[in-house]
Formats: sequence, structure tokens, C-alpha cells
Amino acid sequence: MSINEQRIQAFEEDLRKSFDIQALQIDDESHLHAGHAGAASGGGHFKVTIVAPQFQGLNLVARHRAVYKALNRHIPKEIHALTISALSPEEVSI
Repeated sequence: MSINEQRIQAFEEDLRKSFDIQALQIDDESHLHAGHAGAASGGGHFKVTIVAPQFQGLNLVARHRAVYKALNRHIPKEIHALTISALSPEEVSI
């Protein structure tokens, strides 16, 4: 298992501790930022798409704060940049 796969697994564990996750996708987008000055410290660029009932009634800022709080121990060492899409189950179209 690569270092980024280990990181993603740890991110998922921490998110599952904080949310009743119905869907979760974590993508490593570090390759899109190769040579970026901030990435030189070893932190990666990740994209999180998460569906959980805890996001119901929260605005965008509150949703992002909740995700950042869940992943706080990984920032900035393992996560340099994070793109977040946080949805409630009611907002997901099937």
C-alpha cells in the first residue's frame, strides 16, 4: 500500500468517526499539482465527496468546517489542499 493509500485510509477512518457516511469518495489529486511550492512539504492535494445526514440544514461554510474538524490532525502535514463536496442524503440525485 502506497503512502497516499495509507493516508486516504486514515482520512476515511477519521471521517467515519465524525459522520454517519452514506457515500464517500476520496481522490488523490496531488499529481495535478506537481511542482507546486506548497506540495514540496509532502502534503498532498485531495478531493473529498461525502454524503451524510449531519450536513442537512448546514450552509456551505459550516459543512466545510465540519470536514476540516474531522481531518484536523492531518492538516497541513498530510493534507496540503482539500476540495470538499459535502452533501446531505436529500441533496443526492440517484
